[in-house]
Amino acid sequence: MLKKSVLDSPLAFRWWFIALSLLLCSAFLPAGAQAKEFLANALTPMAFAELPPEGRAVYKQIHTGEPFTHSKDGSVFGNRERLLPLKTRGYYREYTVRTPQVKNRGARRIVCGGLRVAQPDTCYYTADHYASFRKIVP
Repeated sequence: MLKKSVLDSPLAFRWWFIALSLLLCSAFLPAGAQAKEFLANALTPMAFAELPPEGRAVYKQIHTGEPFTHSKDGSVFGNRERLLPLKTRGYYREYTVRTPQVKNRGARRIVCGGLRVAQPDTCYYTADHYASFRKIVP
């Protein structure tokens, strides 16, 4: 009778599979200076004119200090996804971009960063609830 190896058990196979998967994934993830380049490329610019009409209206509201529709507009955006450049907590604020025919807040947002709320240093648009961002170029 043949002895079974420890590697033949289903649990060991799972661990080897997980380890191999992590190793393969890490080969495709950027590190160090490459991460900054990756981040810069991920935040491809978009012209103000490329924003949907609702986005252009919100962008103007942000810069003029007009009141917003949603109570969460102007609240601190935590950047938990770490897709935007890392800044201190409170630097980024989020604003809802209305989506036609959607009754809730939807997925579209503008996130602006800066020390002054009505005069942000930079703004980003996301149409997919923070999965990706594009830098708005006025």
